[in-house]
Amino acid sequence: MPKGSPQTATLLNVRVHDCMHAGILSCASDAPLAEVAAIMAKHRVHAVAVNNGNGGRPIGVVSDLDVVAALASNDEELTAKQAAATEPVVVPSDASLQRAVQLMTEHGVSHLVVVDSSSGFPVGILSTLDVASAYAGDAD
Repeated sequence: MPKGSPQTATLLNVRVHDCMHAGILSCASDAPLAEVAAIMAKHRVHAVAVNNGNGGRPIGVVSDLDVVAALASNDEELTAKQAAATEPVVVPSDASLQRAVQLMTEHGVSHLVVVDSSSGFPVGILSTLDVASAYAGDAD
């Protein structure tokens, strides 16, 4: 999209907290991949945060594509920590959607962990579908 277009202005004006999904579904780092897939299916989400039980920032994110990749390579016995393809990428809740899009692109991820701008504590997830909805004018 051209620099200075109405869509760019929209992405600069919309804050991450305006279109993220509040709250984070998570699992223990040693959770079997089947358990992670069950969480995704039950809650109809595409990603689950992986934690060490310390209540802090997630140590990884398992996406639906990570599950599919593990199944395709016959790695069904992986734990959540092993299946998480990358470390989580975080974005402050008050960051612009344009910044979030840049982070997604730079890191090649489809989900960002949204953290409170003051405390750094995880408060939600922003997905590429959330971005597409905001871009289409359906943010809420």
